[in-house]
Order: sequence, then C-alpha cells, then structure tokens
Amino acid sequence: MYKVVGIKLDNSNRLYFFDINNLNLDKKIEVIVETEKGLQYGIVSSDIKEVEESDLAYPLKKIVRIANNEDVMQHQENQKLGIKALEDAKKYASKLNLDMRFIDAAFTFDKNQLIFNFVADDRVDFRELAKKLAAIYKTRIELRQIGVRDKAKEIGGIGPCGRFLCCNTFLTDFDSVSINMAKNQYIALNPTKINGVCGRLLCCLKYEDEQYTEMKKDYPDIGTYVKKDNVSGKVISHNLFKKSYTIECSDKTLVEVSVAEDESNK
Repeated sequence: MYKVVGIKLDNSNRLYFFDINNLNLDKKIEVIVETEKGLQYGIVSSDIKEVEESDLAYPLKKIVRIANNEDVMQHQENQKLGIKALEDAKKYASKLNLDMRFIDAAFTFDKNQLIFNFVADDRVDFRELAKKLAAIYKTRIELRQIGVRDKAKEIGGIGPCGRFLCCNTFLTDFDSVSINMAKNQYIALNPTKINGVCGRLLCCLKYEDEQYTEMKKDYPDIGTYVKKDNVSGKVISHNLFKKSYTIECSDKTLVEVSVAEDESNK
C-alpha cells in the first residue's frame, strides 16, 4: 500500500498523485515534488489516501519537501520569467517566419528546463528558435507541438456540462472516441452537441457507451421488422429508461412494446 495525495502543479486544475514521503500534509500546503521533467512546485489539493500498487496509473513519484519561503520566492520568479520567455518566443518565431501559436512557457522549479507548448497546422523546424532561446536563458529548451485536445488539456476551461474539462482535471490519457458512440447513445449528431471545446468528439461519450451496449442486447435493432402478438411493423425507436421500444405498423400507427413483456413470453 502507498500513501498518496493529490497535487495541482502551478495553475492546473488537474490532480497528480504523489507518494507523501512520510510528510505531515494538509490541503493547501505548498510542496516541491519530483516529476519526469524535474522538480516542480505544487499545492496539496486532496486528502491523503492509501492505494494498491496495481491501482496506480503511472509510476509514483515522491514529494521532496514542504515548500519554504525561499521556494515560494523562487516559484514566483520562475512564473515572471516564464511570461517573459513566452513573449520572447513569440517575437523570435515571428522574425523567423514560423507559423506557431504558443500556448504557454514554464520553467521547471530548478530551472533545468524551459518548456514551451505550441499549436501549429504543420510540422515546424524550430531548431534556430531553440538556439536563440537557449542563448538567452542558458538552460535546456523544449518546444512541444501539441494537438487541439492537448491544448484543451493544458489550458483547461468549462465544458458544455458546466464543469471543468475532464482532460484538465482527472483524465490521464485520451481514450479513442468514435461517432458510433454518439449513435449508440441516441445523441443527435450535431457538432455543437457532441464536440468539446477542443473541436473534437467529447471524451465523455466513452463513459457510458459500454452500459448502453449492454442494455440494448434485449432490444431488436432499429429498422428491423418484428411481430408482437397481433401487431407487426418496423422498430423505429428504443427507450432504454422505460425499457420499451416503439413499432410503426403498416397503417402508420405506433405501438409501444415493453422489453419486460418480451422477456416473460420467451
């Protein structure tokens, strides 16, 4: 068992879980954590809980220490430098005629790396830009070209449900989402209804797709012809919540049939 706690890094709404490393922690305590990118500054944003190793979605890193006054000042300085670095990157990219739309720029806490995220329609040769930025900031430069879904994940926002974006809060990976999932759940194929703020299909279409598929096993397919007692016709709709489906007869009358009745007659 591991004792873990959720940390929000910088201004992100997404929770990353870390080993508490035997530290006495409460919510809103500022900490320094170890990540794949190096040391990062974060805020404790959940209660401590115990998890099995098999339940971990990614290798667990440790909280290095509770942030002291020097750490807080260092973080504030890094944020100011990140804003300046972003403006410099935009300026030099424009001079080099690079078609790049920068999202953000951030130093790791120890300043061993300066990371830029950008969006572009095509692949970009940014080697000259990286050299110029490295000469200014004397650290390793990483320029990451991200997609529109990754952009939403980095920036965050409010989804059509009125809540913070799933990708920016708790989703660790992007699952494959298809238009068939919307069809399977009887959702109108209107882009304003099934697309997220990133312009791609909503991640949440996957959440209940398996349940809809399981529930529909007892229903005849829409478009098929069935005979029920003295009624026959084409199935035109399902109502999973009422556990019924509707038949359109040859005289255009509509008859609602209970799935429970079908089961009892088998």
